[in-house]
Amino acid sequence: MHSARQREDASTTGRAVASHRGGSPHRRSRRGGGGHRPSHRRGRPRRRGRGYLAGVLAGAGLLGSVAFFLDGGRSDASSGAPQVRSAAPVAPAPRPAPTRSQSPAPSPSPSTTGIGIPSKGPGTFVTAQAGGAKVGDGPRPLRYVVRVETGLDISPAGAAEEIADILAAPRGWIRNPAYSFRLVGAGQPHDLTVTIATPGTADALCWEGIRQDTRGEYNCEVPGGVVVNLRRWVEGSPTFDGPIHDYRALIVNHEMGHLLGYTHTTCAGPGRPAPVMMQQIKGLHGCVANAWPYDENGRFLTGPRVR
Repeated sequence: MHSARQREDASTTGRAVASHRGGSPHRRSRRGGGGHRPSHRRGRPRRRGRGYLAGVLAGAGLLGSVAFFLDGGRSDASSGAPQVRSAAPVAPAPRPAPTRSQSPAPSPSPSTTGIGIPSKGPGTFVTAQAGGAKVGDGPRPLRYVVRVETGLDISPAGAAEEIADILAAPRGWIRNPAYSFRLVGAGQPHDLTVTIATPGTADALCWEGIRQDTRGEYNCEVPGGVVVNLRRWVEGSPTFDGPIHDYRALIVNHEMGHLLGYTHTTCAGPGRPAPVMMQQIKGLHGCVANAWPYDENGRFLTGPRVR
């Protein structure tokens, strides 16, 4: 049995996958976790018209692209302010052509996990031959694939399994009964792609997708999926005190939150858990590091919206 707050959250924040429900949608704001004040209205929807369109098109497997088109992509380098976009495609600003060197590629930098972190990879990927059952109560799961840049010391199947465990966790997004997820393998129909790439390749993908400079450090949401910077996947963040798996959970939950329609938030008060939609890599501002959207009692963790 869900509390009144959970029921309200369930009925109002699931519209990024509105085709799960049918009927008249109730839509929170884009990345609505960021817009809620700490009150009984936490999780209350905004921007109904846009949410309805996104919900309808989500049924056709277009969730990631629709979310990007309607409110712009996100990266941890951004301030969280909405990006202005027009309906017509806009050609990206020209960037200087990279200078090709004849010298050997630099050796991967060392990491505490023993996984090498090359500054840039070949820009090709291996998609995990993996699959799993639906997790969560939403009637139509968001189908996702996981791919890893070629040549990295990371097993695509292992990464896919770890991401699937994160999305199936009780404190994750499946706490909201509107959401469900399903890992699918290479070549299968899917709604979004989770990509793990070297810093240089991640920068290129984020620039191509949302024209944002992620500085070799940050992750981003792009049309149709999420780009995870290998450095963050391997090293975590100096602001996050916890096991590397927990920081990976923060990466996945933060970027998946953007795809579900949530925006950036900040700390709600000293000593409180940092909202998962907070850019914790930029500082905790008195909060305690946290990787999950909900607490142990099923309460959604949020804070003031970043404007």
